[in-house]
Amino acid sequence: MTVIVLTNCPPGLRGFLTRWLLEISAGVFIGNPSARVRDALWDEVRQYAGQGRSLLAHTTNNEQGFTFRTHEHAWHPIDHEGLTLIRRPHPKAQQTTGVPKPGWSKASKRRRFGRRAQ
Repeated sequence: MTVIVLTNCPPGLRGFLTRWLLEISAGVFIGNPSARVRDALWDEVRQYAGQGRSLLAHTTNNEQGFTFRTHEHAWHPIDHEGLTLIRRPHPKAQQTTGVPKPGWSKASKRRRFGRRAQ
């Protein structure tokens, strides 16, 4: 079983994948191609994704029963004692200084900073 998830990718790439896989939701493709075809599809996805992100998950013979690969994704797979886990980036501490960023609407400034906007 193979699952490919595309985010913000060109429509042509989605059309290309529908030749081999079934699109069950917007940007989510599922199918059962051979390993050779799966690797060729992943190479095409990586080449033509543009500014988009992609994720490939497929069955394999390991303890988890599957593995996955990512392309231009903030979350990265890591190996932890034989298990593949996802490492999410640590959110940077957001410090609110009390001064709204330029370009915010007056209503947004009121909601965020709890006072009358200037």
